[in-house]
Amino acid sequence: MTCVECKSPLSYLDHRKSMDKFQAELCPAHLKRMEKFLAQNDIPEETIILYYALKEKGIKPMMAWWDGKRTVDLAISRVKLNIEIEKSLEPLTSEKALQELEKTMHSYKNGFTTIRIPYTLIRKDLGRTVENIQGIIDGLRVNIKVI
Repeated sequence: MTCVECKSPLSYLDHRKSMDKFQAELCPAHLKRMEKFLAQNDIPEETIILYYALKEKGIKPMMAWWDGKRTVDLAISRVKLNIEIEKSLEPLTSEKALQELEKTMHSYKNGFTTIRIPYTLIRKDLGRTVENIQGIIDGLRVNIKVI
């Protein structure tokens, strides 16, 4: 058991604490850094879970990425993919839905594809979520010029 960031050995308790929180092996220093990052950037915990799952598959996501108009939870810049983690499953009002549509429109105008993933999907079926994101990335690579 070693930290995925610095490769330092982990005790069982450190391993368990980081796996319970972020589903990734992090030493106490990196766990604290991720908790601080969450607090500073107002992103859901599931962003970090998905970040490490994508990194494990060889994908290089960026967390809390500024796209010129807003901060995106995760971005894969090589294929211009923005990933937003839906924090709640409350029904959308028409006003909120229109705001989401306008955000998506601005992303498309700038050449980005934005997908929204419910937080529960990351918590309950991370493996298939990552597989589907990988499929989207593969499709985008075929259809756009990779930067």
